[in-house]
Amino acid sequence: MIYSGKNAVVLGLGHSGQAAAMLLHEEGAFVTVCESQESDETRARAGSLRLRGVNVLLGAEAESDPARYDIAVISPGIDPGVPLVRNVVAKEIPVIGELELAFTECSCPVVAITGTNGKTTTTELTTSILQHAGVRTMASGNIGLPFSTAVRQSHELDVMVLEVSSFQLETIRTFRPQVAAWLNLSPNHLDRYSGMSDYRAAKLRIFENQTADDIAVLNAINDLPPLAARTVTFSAVEGAADFTLDGTLIRYRGNPVIDQGATSLAGVHNAENLMAALGIGLSLHVDLEKLAAGVGGYAPPSHRCEFVRELDGISWINDSKATNLDAMEKAIRSQDRPVVLIAGGKDKGFEFDAIAPVVRERVRAAVLIGEMKERIAKSWRGVDCAKCGSLEEAVGCAQTLAESGDVVLFSPGTSSFDMFRNYGERGNHFKSAVQQLSSQKKTNI
Repeated sequence: MIYSGKNAVVLGLGHSGQAAAMLLHEEGAFVTVCESQESDETRARAGSLRLRGVNVLLGAEAESDPARYDIAVISPGIDPGVPLVRNVVAKEIPVIGELELAFTECSCPVVAITGTNGKTTTTELTTSILQHAGVRTMASGNIGLPFSTAVRQSHELDVMVLEVSSFQLETIRTFRPQVAAWLNLSPNHLDRYSGMSDYRAAKLRIFENQTADDIAVLNAINDLPPLAARTVTFSAVEGAADFTLDGTLIRYRGNPVIDQGATSLAGVHNAENLMAALGIGLSLHVDLEKLAAGVGGYAPPSHRCEFVRELDGISWINDSKATNLDAMEKAIRSQDRPVVLIAGGKDKGFEFDAIAPVVRERVRAAVLIGEMKERIAKSWRGVDCAKCGSLEEAVGCAQTLAESGDVVLFSPGTSSFDMFRNYGERGNHFKSAVQQLSSQKKTNI
């Protein structure tokens, strides 16, 4: 009840903002929500909160709110430089994030998982195998269910498993996971950060408050600074790690744990996700045999190298969750057939030059969409590139370019916000367009 009687402002009216507002309200705070956007959706959310006794300001009124507050809670998707945030900072109101807010109310230990790629899969997998082993847990955070909503059940849990983003970590103070997992790091969100060093620094805050009593589960190929926590390491390519990959066999310190080939998790990236999940479970003192036994009941999430259908001998794969170049590269390398690639989307501040050699080696033709299509085409000289105005047009173009035995891989390499609300909506549009395709096989009459 540390917020009881406090005057609190929540910045942002998305899912995290709504959850934070309700948590503060239930804790006895006097809550105002400020949201810059005025739309049918935000007005509907505002109406719902007002009925519960929460004050809501929208648009210009929110950006110039003159009130002073004891605490401000910022939603992770909001850029700290926008007028909504500057108005609060100028009044020297203490600012925390929704992640920090929920952590202060959490009754159980926390596992936190971050990385450029694989966060959702690893969070889901960790939760699934822990539950199979009898650990009372649930997944929340950046995965979809806000931590501020899930925290109400924390008194019933042994541990809370969180997917955490760099945006969420920017505003922590006391957030301290008992187990923190670092999966990988590659260029991303450079429209938010001034460079890779700032992005990396935000991610590294996951370890900031850990002590020698805590554990960090780390990808052995990433060069990280000295940490206070004890470490468990993994790598699918580096032999000097606790968890390693031998063919399809995952080993722990040389001893076999599980055959990846017997699971639904394909590819090197998923081998590392699996090793990280096993490392987290081991860090919580759960027997490796019990953890491995739970892997078979797990299916990977939608929109990550998801098979859609086969038509005319062409396989269609939905990898809409690939919102950066590292994810795209892993998806391309995981294919064992010629690739027709559909790529492109929002300009996130990075170039596609770095992946050009892999594209030239593995991709027979590329179909480009979104804000980045012209620049990608310039980066990928030597690759047969077509440019389309919509995803549906791109699917039709890819069908024309593909031949029997090919894979059409939709792996955008950047985010969706120039054309869609999120990668899920984008992936569903792709799957719908693919399902509507008709056979192009010619029949002899």
